[in-house]
Amino acid sequence: MRQLSLLSYNVQAGIYSRQYSDYFTNSWKHLLPHPERLVNLTRIAQLLRRFDLVGLQEVDAGSLRSSYIDQIQYLARHGGFPFWYRQVNRNLGPFAQHSNGLLSRLRPREIAEHKLPGLPGRGAVVAEFTLSKGQVLAVVIVHLALGWRARRRQLDFLARLAQSYPYIVVMGDFNCGCDSRGLRNMVRRTAMRGLDCELKTFPSWRPRHNLDHILVSAPLKTVAARVIDYALSDHLPISMTIELPDDLSFEETWTQDATFAAPSAA
Repeated sequence: MRQLSLLSYNVQAGIYSRQYSDYFTNSWKHLLPHPERLVNLTRIAQLLRRFDLVGLQEVDAGSLRSSYIDQIQYLARHGGFPFWYRQVNRNLGPFAQHSNGLLSRLRPREIAEHKLPGLPGRGAVVAEFTLSKGQVLAVVIVHLALGWRARRRQLDFLARLAQSYPYIVVMGDFNCGCDSRGLRNMVRRTAMRGLDCELKTFPSWRPRHNLDHILVSAPLKTVAARVIDYALSDHLPISMTIELPDDLSFEETWTQDATFAAPSAA
């Protein structure tokens, strides 16, 4: 097996947004539970079933607003993913558990967490997957800061991280687009590919900005990349199929309907 289908999705904790005014009218849903949230997550899980590896942003790891449901685990179960991982970046106790999430059909050999530069609350998940010939593919899931100063430092951190892996994917909500000097500089320093100004993901009801990205190191081939019209959050999901070089393959195979089992934290 040499191909891997990827998806990155900021799910806004399961809150369905249809217009800018929803940020005001739905603001209480960021604090309190609502039955629509679980319906949205179930619909999102149906989409996730099409992919091998998913990076999630703005998921709740189990608090009052999510009815104490770990949304990463819920999406893993309903999406049929055997391996999942949560990174809680902003722990507000019973009120909110702001997290990044990883869902995978392939067993990670190791998972690590990094706290990103800037104010507390931003992080990166790094999952390593074993390839043939002793090689490793690293997949990094991020949700970067809103402020450009902190985001520039975070992009510098990601550039240094990318330079330590010959085969790497960095995906998530970067909160910046092609006009970002820091993002362009990161791509130039790492020779990563996948920055496409036409893949607009925000806002989901009228996408004008390309805030979500999937970037890959040069040895990896991009077979296809697109934004999916699945507007259940304020962001649209972005997908990419990648292919390993001809002389490499994944050491393990995987299926769509695997038994659920969470990997241990690294």
